[in-house]
Amino acid sequence: MTRRDLALKFFQFLAASPLLRADKKYSELGDPLLKPVNVFDFAKLAKAKLDPLAWDYMDEGSDDEASLRDNRSRFDNIIIRPQFLMHDVSKIDLSTTLFGKKLDHPIFICPTGGKNCFFKNGEEETAYGAGMSNTMMFTRGGIDKIAASGKGPKVWWQFTSAAELRTKNQMTNFGEKLQDQGCSGISVTVDIYHVSHRERSIHNGLSRGWCEANGVPRDAAGNLKYSPNDVLWTAGDFPVARPFSTPTWDTLKQLRDSTDLPVIVKGVMTSNDTERAVKYGMSGVVVSNHGARQLDQVGGTIEALPECVQAAGGKIPVLIDGGFRRGTDIFKALALGASAVGIGKPYLWGMATFGRAGVARVIDLLRAELGADMGMAGVAKLSQIDSSFVRIRK
Repeated sequence: MTRRDLALKFFQFLAASPLLRADKKYSELGDPLLKPVNVFDFAKLAKAKLDPLAWDYMDEGSDDEASLRDNRSRFDNIIIRPQFLMHDVSKIDLSTTLFGKKLDHPIFICPTGGKNCFFKNGEEETAYGAGMSNTMMFTRGGIDKIAASGKGPKVWWQFTSAAELRTKNQMTNFGEKLQDQGCSGISVTVDIYHVSHRERSIHNGLSRGWCEANGVPRDAAGNLKYSPNDVLWTAGDFPVARPFSTPTWDTLKQLRDSTDLPVIVKGVMTSNDTERAVKYGMSGVVVSNHGARQLDQVGGTIEALPECVQAAGGKIPVLIDGGFRRGTDIFKALALGASAVGIGKPYLWGMATFGRAGVARVIDLLRAELGADMGMAGVAKLSQIDSSFVRIRK
């Protein structure tokens, strides 16, 4: 090899060197947004910034918080099995197609309530962050104008707990309105028909309406300010009879038949419900335990994923959320058959600290981790990931 060849090889090495890439960005390191190196760093910043009641409301699970712990700990039971030289990994591609929509990556933003306890106009701020990171968003509503402006998510789904589905006319009008707004589909959350027992907020004396309004109210001395209409989370309340019947699978089939939009069921944790979703014509399911904030002792969602994927049998996509914090978490879910992975608390941590830019930065970090993890595991595209890349610890 000539001296010229050696020099060329040396400069090629430098061009690919992480050290050189870091040097190029040295001038940017003063930006506080770039200080957190993972989503857990954003959590620390959010906890330091938020009112303690708001933090507990964001962070808590129900009852003993067993499922909250399981959502994280069960990832440790899954081992990644890297396999090399089967694929060229010089270029990593995270793009995918889901429900007919081309996506830049398989990460989506889950619907979350109470965002105004974490940042003013939190739903809108999240929508802008989704637009900045080109991320699919499931929204609780009110972002259609942002999406239409081109500054919000290009692909967004409407959350509903079926309050709009009591009559056929309501279903038809609901679907038509969403189509006119550019909505991509309807996500029916099925695990939220009773108020859960969240003991942190009960101990704290939190009014559930605060986080849908202007946040936790305090006086000049830092004491909580209550109004006569505040509704507190309390213990010992037997479920109050609802004025309307809760939906059934027949209700969801009627919705499916009344709109051209895809309809998916969020809150599935068993093969039984996945099979019913297929039977009743749903377009997909989201394996979810509501961030461990509803029924406790149901286990982690990553545990439930394999049986749901098997029950779907490739007929409908299976999405998942619950406890995802790392690129390796996302890789494991994709290997177990998930089509896309949702995040909740991580983007809330980002929004609480930096608003829309924090939402986008959290997505960027997870995308970067997933891309690096894929390359190091021996795959360059999502389609190359399958169950052979993981094993379950006994």
